[in-house]
Amino acid sequence: MRAYEIQNKFGLESLVQVERPDPSAGPYHAVIKMRAASLNYRDLLTVEGKYNPRLRLPLVPLSDGVGEVVAVGEGVTRVKPGDRVAANFSQKWLGGEPARAKLGASLGGPLDGMLTEYRALHEEGLVHVPGHLTDEEAATLPCAAVTAWNSLINMGGLSTGETVLVQGTGGVSIFALQFAKLAGARVIVTSSSDEKLERAKKLGADFGVNYTTTPDWDKRAKELTAGIGVDHIVEVGGAGTFGKSLRAIKIGGHIGLIGNLSGNATEVNLVQILMQNLRIQGVMVGSRDTFESMNRAVALHEMRPVIDRVFAFDEARQAFEHMASGSHFGKICIKF
Repeated sequence: MRAYEIQNKFGLESLVQVERPDPSAGPYHAVIKMRAASLNYRDLLTVEGKYNPRLRLPLVPLSDGVGEVVAVGEGVTRVKPGDRVAANFSQKWLGGEPARAKLGASLGGPLDGMLTEYRALHEEGLVHVPGHLTDEEAATLPCAAVTAWNSLINMGGLSTGETVLVQGTGGVSIFALQFAKLAGARVIVTSSSDEKLERAKKLGADFGVNYTTTPDWDKRAKELTAGIGVDHIVEVGGAGTFGKSLRAIKIGGHIGLIGNLSGNATEVNLVQILMQNLRIQGVMVGSRDTFESMNRAVALHEMRPVIDRVFAFDEARQAFEHMASGSHFGKICIKF
């Protein structure tokens, strides 16, 4: 079978297509014939060696993918041949609170990922996907969608009528916009592109703020909420945006800390957090239970993920380059 590996060193130039033996279905395992995969920013950082430079190589990248079960091993009961499934990001985080052992079993590092024509996985790490979605749409769900859902719904307790601010128009942010609208919330989107802001409004965003022409977007968010501040912020920017998030949030508000697009380290005024009674919650994707509950909502509302562009399997490196450009709106997919 064909697969992609990050070989003996990190960097896009080391991402190469190779031949690997076809996997077999051992006890409690199923073999998946992959149909589509999707990229997350984590995958780009992994290939570049910036996510965890201590990862063992060679490594098959990508955590997100969907495919058809073509074989099952002894004892398998959760899936059967012909089922269309995705893999949970953390293969051992089935439910409950996260733990080191659960989070350490993540696909695309340290475990081999989904950029391969066939993948054998334990049945407990597999999730059926909503039937109304295309393969490419379903492939976007395991990380970006689950992260957005976990941040706003599970951890944030988002309620009807609240205001959510999402940063940018990448995968997590667009899913957060869609889920917030399903919950009856108002949404503010920030972006450096007026064109992307207009597209976000067509998806239901109530307000768009261009942070290039309006660098004090935190003040604008306060203005849009009558000086109160927003209830929830999907914080994907990291060091470069966290300070303004602290100024845009309302007293008692919730910030879901998800990404680090603008850096990992920053000085934080702890008094702002203390005196405003804020909740700062790190979000590391979610459990299989969370994935399945999210899928029920996606199926009920027939929600469709937003795909920016689909690349062929032989164009995998170009897909990573497209992500690195930052020009995408929504998710980037690879079709097998």
